[in-house]
Amino acid sequence: MNIEPGFRIGDKVVYPNHGVGVIEQISSRTIGATVEKFYLLNIKSSSLKVMVPFQNAGNVGLRRVIRNGEVQKILDYLTNGKCDNHNDWKYRFKENSEKMRTGSLLEVACVLKSLVMLGQSKPLSFREKKMLERARYLLVSELALAKNLEEAQVEHMLTKALSKSKLKFPEITAEA
Repeated sequence: MNIEPGFRIGDKVVYPNHGVGVIEQISSRTIGATVEKFYLLNIKSSSLKVMVPFQNAGNVGLRRVIRNGEVQKILDYLTNGKCDNHNDWKYRFKENSEKMRTGSLLEVACVLKSLVMLGQSKPLSFREKKMLERARYLLVSELALAKNLEEAQVEHMLTKALSKSKLKFPEITAEA
């Protein structure tokens, strides 16, 4: 895991599997004889507040939002990237869950593309549909921030990239 340089208040970061957040505060707490420093994140999608100890930031995969230049790599992957789907649902779900936890946007794109491919040949399970929606959300929200675009514009970019691979985004299911 590469060690990120320190973050500052106001930095936009990605907390794996939760999405984009902003560092709102840096605080210290005394725990026994040691003083621990924490980042306080506000996760954009859920307004969830997360405290991440400085020393754990690398372990949990906290990272900066990707740069504009890296966006093309994601789009290229969705257009031309290879992805394999395990036939056994349990193994496939486990592999995809691990990829989602890495925090790598390319791994999230891999999960998205493999689930979209699978969904075109057979119906996805409830949990796989949820994972596809999560991957889609994580990609769209971070790419929108990286490119300073509206989420609808990013959806269109992703749809175009997938269509070059003869893939089509499934419709977003309404949350009950």
